[in-house]
Amino acid sequence: MSDKQYIPQKFTALLVYGRPPLVFAGMICAIGVMWLRSPILYTLGVVFLFFSMSFDLVDGWFAARFHPQPNLAHLADRIMDKIVYSIIFPLVAVGTMWRLHFISTDPNRAELLHAILVLLMAVTVLIRDNFAHFMRGFAIRNEQELEDSELSRLRTVVAAPVGALLFAYAFYVPEGPPSKIYFWISWLGNLPLRGLFVIEIIFLIINFGSIAMFCRKYGSLCLDELCLGNERLRRRILAFFPNALTVMNAMMGLLAVFFAYQGRLREAFLFMIGAALFDKLDGAVARRLGLTEPLPSESDRQRSINLGGILDDISDAVSFCIAPAWIFYITLSTFLDPVILKLPFGWVAWFYALLGFSRLVYFTIDKSPIPGFFKGLPVPAAAILVLSPLIIVGQSISEASEWARFWGIFSFALMIFTAILMNLYPIRYLHLGRFMSRHPWFARGTLLLLIFSVFTPYLGHIGLLYMICYSLSPLITWRIHPEVAARESSVKPAGAH
Repeated sequence: MSDKQYIPQKFTALLVYGRPPLVFAGMICAIGVMWLRSPILYTLGVVFLFFSMSFDLVDGWFAARFHPQPNLAHLADRIMDKIVYSIIFPLVAVGTMWRLHFISTDPNRAELLHAILVLLMAVTVLIRDNFAHFMRGFAIRNEQELEDSELSRLRTVVAAPVGALLFAYAFYVPEGPPSKIYFWISWLGNLPLRGLFVIEIIFLIINFGSIAMFCRKYGSLCLDELCLGNERLRRRILAFFPNALTVMNAMMGLLAVFFAYQGRLREAFLFMIGAALFDKLDGAVARRLGLTEPLPSESDRQRSINLGGILDDISDAVSFCIAPAWIFYITLSTFLDPVILKLPFGWVAWFYALLGFSRLVYFTIDKSPIPGFFKGLPVPAAAILVLSPLIIVGQSISEASEWARFWGIFSFALMIFTAILMNLYPIRYLHLGRFMSRHPWFARGTLLLLIFSVFTPYLGHIGLLYMICYSLSPLITWRIHPEVAARESSVKPAGAH
């Protein structure tokens, strides 16, 4: 074997197999920090996690491209991921609780909420990893080619940086040595909770989305072997996955209201985007698994009424009708401006919720739907549209800006306009989720724009501009043929003309 091949072999092995020892050393340092409160051990632990993160970002590239045995190296890379994440995420969950009890001088409800969110995130990461391993195993057993979705690749990229960041925060020890390394690390340990909430919520959404993608790709394959030809049993089991995504849709809406009560409108906005994502995924998963077509033996009544459809309508009503109206009322009721307080914003909240319900009812009973299009503004888009200026209202109130009254009145008028726009059924809106599936570049651009904007004061402004553009999109998209608009991938289906 030539030296040219020998050196990448060693280097790849170092990157792939070097992470668990580094993370284990970080865990030992974390235990020492909790016992001794040593700033030196804290600094060493963060350095170990930083190197492990750096290895994680490049090892997959080397494992996939350098010979010999690239498949074995790629499999080892996944196993190392499972080992590393099984150590670091439970560790940071314990560390967050430790910091709350021993380091915080006056812990408040926001810090407790953050510790609970980190615990839920750690559990979600482990569930996702084991579920992905199970689904890939079925695919390999049935000789199906493995492929990673965009969400799975994104989750792999961001998992290690999120773990290292939370380690630096959870085990922070104040008053360390006067060194530049400790200065930069302690800056990470003192990040504001608002920024951590945003990062963790996005990471949670990515993990749940990755689970949904595995269900979409390999769920039908697993059930073919499990159900042994019993189509009704197969459907009952398969229905669990889109129904679980539908429940997550409703949970995201309720979490948005909860965070709005805490005055965290940016986080509430992100939860609403998560609800819209799950609303897209549950329908896509149901169609991919063949659950939208009734069995030949079902009667007409059974075809028209099913648990999945009812659950989907309830979740949409909670997340996209009740939650935005509730958040609107919460935000304006705390705005102690005499002009705003005279506005009947309580009635407008009811008006929006009721017209949202009517929009859902029409969508359910419509006998002549247009494939790939919505008649009237869809309720997920309406919810994101009305929440965008509320972020600006919250920021203006906290900054005592002279523009606060303007944005309050603007939000009031936008609620009324959006409620009416939802029920203007002659206007056809393109299915944005399917458009993103057909144009991955657009989905990636939207994701990058969202990630960029959440770390700036302009999240509300960018979200408002984006949704206004979508509201005006029928001026252009009405020309798209319904057969094209209904496609969920960029590949033209066989037999299509």
